[in-house]
Amino acid sequence: MEGAPELIAEVAASSVSIDTHEKLKVYRRNQVQEYIVWRFQDGELDWFRLRQGNYILLESNSQGIIKSEVFPGLWLDKQAMLAGKLAKVIEIVQQGLTTVEHQNFVK
Repeated sequence: MEGAPELIAEVAASSVSIDTHEKLKVYRRNQVQEYIVWRFQDGELDWFRLRQGNYILLESNSQGIIKSEVFPGLWLDKQAMLAGKLAKVIEIVQQGLTTVEHQNFVK
């Protein structure tokens, strides 16, 4: 293996300031393309995308779904995840995996 991972996902309990500040600096330096942090105690989930050397926060679409820009078909229903509705989370992930974009990515 070579280089940084394209996506890092973490659950942050008591280290929110480290996870959302210091780690972003390290990940930016290493060119990690996407970073998901579930701020468990805050009840929030942030999905960042590296663009032109800066992380921007990816927003949910009108259906409440965040879509990866690096991994086509990787979809997350943010509110379902935060509410612990895992069946809905899995349903949305499976929907993303059936898209033409994901199939082309796999090829």
